[in-house]
Amino acid sequence: MKAQFMSAAAQPVFVVLWSSAFIAGVVGVGAAPPMMVLFARYAVAGVLLVAYAFAVRATWPRGRQLRHVAVAGLLMQMVQFGAFYTAMGEHVPAAVIALVQGLNPVVIALFAGVLGETVTARQWFGFGIGGVGVAMAVMDQSKFSLIGLLLCVIGLLGLSIGTVYQKRFVPEVDSRASTAVHVLVSAPIAGVLAWLTGQLHVADVTRFAGSLTWMVLVNSMAAFLLLNAMLRRWDATRVGRLFFATPAVTALLAWVLIDQPLRPLTIAGLAVGLIGLVFASRKPAAVPAATLRPAVAVR
Repeated sequence: MKAQFMSAAAQPVFVVLWSSAFIAGVVGVGAAPPMMVLFARYAVAGVLLVAYAFAVRATWPRGRQLRHVAVAGLLMQMVQFGAFYTAMGEHVPAAVIALVQGLNPVVIALFAGVLGETVTARQWFGFGIGGVGVAMAVMDQSKFSLIGLLLCVIGLLGLSIGTVYQKRFVPEVDSRASTAVHVLVSAPIAGVLAWLTGQLHVADVTRFAGSLTWMVLVNSMAAFLLLNAMLRRWDATRVGRLFFATPAVTALLAWVLIDQPLRPLTIAGLAVGLIGLVFASRKPAAVPAATLRPAVAVR
């Protein structure tokens, strides 16, 4: 059953779950400061993820492996979402953040050699098209600062480098335990930053609680458990290219759920990005086995 789910449904389910995080983040940051949202998310999710990992008897990383998992977690959790949530506080629309994050496959592809993976010319072409689509949609937005865009780039680098780091140094680690470690090492840092910046307060308890519940159960737990499981099963390039699909889904969710507008150039950029996804997803056909056999002399 697990193998069937991973083959048939894991990728579209992940795209929807991941895209919903941007909507929940916008709602949460509207109810409390960014670092408060992040600290609360990691504190609650950390407790639940540890309990879950112990319940299923997950294998915990130790020694050097634990240090590698912690570094990957700080990059994928604290750097990524710390930057993205702060960008939301700078009024960067959810779709724009998702679009910048859509460059994740390109950044990962730059490190393909480190992972011992190969990227074909067709895939590079797809990455290029996807990057153009992201740029088109970003240029169509005008209601955010340069600082907000730079924060988006920092968040992108946190996710991409963290993904490559984990795939390079701890590819076989138990995803249930590693996800718990990722959150646990990030929670105290988010808490300290919230305290130092005076962000330990909540303006709208109801909206904060609702967004926090979704971020913990769906985004911190379900989405990252699925992400780490996919990283164990497939190569980083295949997993990374899913992020080309999240901008379109995020834009639609933002339009329907939180009334963020869809402009013509944004829609065009999303379409171009999806075309890039198609090219990046295609791999060259396997050479038939018969053509690989050495010629046999006729006697």
